Amino acid sequence: VTLVESGGGLVQPGGSLRLSCAASGFTFSRYDMSWYRQAPGKERELVAGITKAGDSTNYADSVKGRFTISRDNAENTVDLQMNMLKPEDTAVYYCNARRFLSSRVNDYWGQGTQVTVSS
Repeated sequence: VTLVESGGGLVQPGGSLRLSCAASGFTFSRYDMSWYRQAPGKERELVAGITKAGDSTNYADSVKGRFTISRDNAENTVDLQMNMLKPEDTAVYYCNARRFLSSRVNDYWGQGTQVTVSS
């Protein structure tokens, strides 16, 4: 199982970035996908999630109206479009795949990509 994030970098406040996560090694369309982030000294937090069919999304209050999560089940990718970025969005962003089974939860993580919002 591999989740590889890309698209992070340094951006000025008010700018945009698009993160992408490429998945392999599991049946992507059976997994809910999410983006989490972790800032220095803080706990990892959920940023956005999307159901396996892509028919429902959810967002942290702090990013609603600025971030959009989407997925392509044909390409096994999940993206996070981030607009109107703020310094407080600075963090390492992680891609997560999760599937609830009868007796366990399959939970996979990428290695993370750094997003820095600074002037």
